[in-house]
Amino acid sequence: MSFVKACALADVPDEGALAVEIDDTPVAVVRIGQEVFALHDVCSHAEVALSEGEVYDHTIECWLHGSCFDLRSGKPTNPPATQPVSTYRVKIEGDDVYVSLKES
Repeated sequence: MSFVKACALADVPDEGALAVEIDDTPVAVVRIGQEVFALHDVCSHAEVALSEGEVYDHTIECWLHGSCFDLRSGKPTNPPATQPVSTYRVKIEGDDVYVSLKES
């Protein structure tokens, strides 16, 4: 499995998200304490950047219509979204975050 450096861990705000692009794919890198997640950075409902939304309780909320997605599975936890977003494998090496675009 090939991992690509996405960003420095210090660039990802705690309880927040950072938008990155890997091989022309928009990815939201999200950190909650020591846990780091990566998911497709496009809401499955309204096609806006999820990385601009609020992060809480292992979910990210789309800022436009309020759909929330579980950071671990990508599944929507409330409407209006009904389709999941892709989640990606993450590994931390030193001070950097690496992401594999193969869905986890």
